[in-house]
Amino acid sequence: MTPAERVIRDRIAEHGPLTVGAFMRIAAAHYYGSRDPLGADFTTAPEISQMFGELIGVWCVVVWRAMGAPAPFVLAELGPGRGTLMADALRAAQAAPEFLRAADIHLVETSPVLQAKQAERLAAAHPTWHGRFGDVPDAPLIVIANEFFDALPVEQHVGTELRRVGIGDDGRLVFIPADGAIQETSPIREQYAAEIARRLVAHSGAALIVDYGPAETASGDSLQAVAGGKPHSVLADPGAADLTAHVDFATLAAAARAAGANAVGPVPQRSFLRRLGIEGRAAKLMAGAPRESRDSLAAALERLIALDGMGTLFKALALAHPALPTPPGFEP
Repeated sequence: MTPAERVIRDRIAEHGPLTVGAFMRIAAAHYYGSRDPLGADFTTAPEISQMFGELIGVWCVVVWRAMGAPAPFVLAELGPGRGTLMADALRAAQAAPEFLRAADIHLVETSPVLQAKQAERLAAAHPTWHGRFGDVPDAPLIVIANEFFDALPVEQHVGTELRRVGIGDDGRLVFIPADGAIQETSPIREQYAAEIARRLVAHSGAALIVDYGPAETASGDSLQAVAGGKPHSVLADPGAADLTAHVDFATLAAAARAAGANAVGPVPQRSFLRRLGIEGRAAKLMAGAPRESRDSLAAALERLIALDGMGTLFKALALAHPALPTPPGFEP
């Protein structure tokens, strides 16, 4: 039995069956608090290729200039993984040294294991860490959130009932009710979108959210677990597998608009990266490179923009102060 499952069982014994969201919170806290899951259980776009983070770095520079080039400003990343995306973004931004001089780097991360990785990779940037976005200082702001929202808890509704996790007659963890049409909601995701939007409206700025899920709100059970790079039973070994659910981009956009910000997108990751020039960047990296490197770059490019994979499953959504122009990558 995993440590997370012991906590879950103790909570059930004391308070009764837990909501799916409560189950996810406990499992995620143990999972991210005890390991570096990147590569072992899943791989994110920044780990696939440096091109992803480099293009986001250019995106940030263009947005910063559209904001009037405030100095200083906060460049914040939510769930920065190993710090790979931020490192690649800052390297690409070396073409705009005034941007780097103005940037105050803040990372929202709760995992001590990943914080250590980030500290090693981003030592020269002197970042500040926070356990929650609310502690990021008020200032002109650019936010990056790549594969952050999918790990935030969702609640599942079956008819008028809130689906819960309890203990079955055989002693195993089970869903209650087990059957029926499911609709997912995520109050915490909406709260994040609204809080980011309020900051952008108050201090100017933009946020880039890249994650996986449908462009429009959809019903159904999207909760999934992955361990060792393979599908895993959602209720088995909590805290030892990565738990995620589809991001409802339409709901995030609605929450941001209700807080006064503009929301643009979502657009497929394929379209977003191609508009930012990923194919040209790949060609430049391939020029003069050894055959093995060229093949690796070509494979990474295809993986990021594949029509039958990440290129369409993943989407990009931008939130921005109403006075700012359409951010790059989201042009009609």
